[in-house]
Amino acid sequence: MSNPTGLPYTPAVAAGGWVVVSGQLGLLDGALVEDFAGEVDQAIANLAARLAEHGLGLEHVVKTTCFLADLDQFATFNERYAAAFPEPRPARSAFQVARLPFDGNVEIEAWALQPAG
Repeated sequence: MSNPTGLPYTPAVAAGGWVVVSGQLGLLDGALVEDFAGEVDQAIANLAARLAEHGLGLEHVVKTTCFLADLDQFATFNERYAAAFPEPRPARSAFQVARLPFDGNVEIEAWALQPAG
């Protein structure tokens, strides 16, 4: 299981029928990508990669919690999020926070439900 931050946590944990994915940042090769939209896209790509390690995809996500450093970027965030997540999109909470690890601008955590069988 890949942990690109090197921090002491597990990026995704399977529990019962759930896979819980820790907050994913817009990190690529150990560094944040350069612009906000790219950071959102990379955070979603990292989330998808953690899900794939458990045989799941974004279509299995039922709940996300999204943290943004600046809600003035919310429209751009919504565009990128809507482009990535299939309908019906997951339930979602979004917050502006004072600071994110690595001075990121966005972090996304998710709960995904494993299909029965």
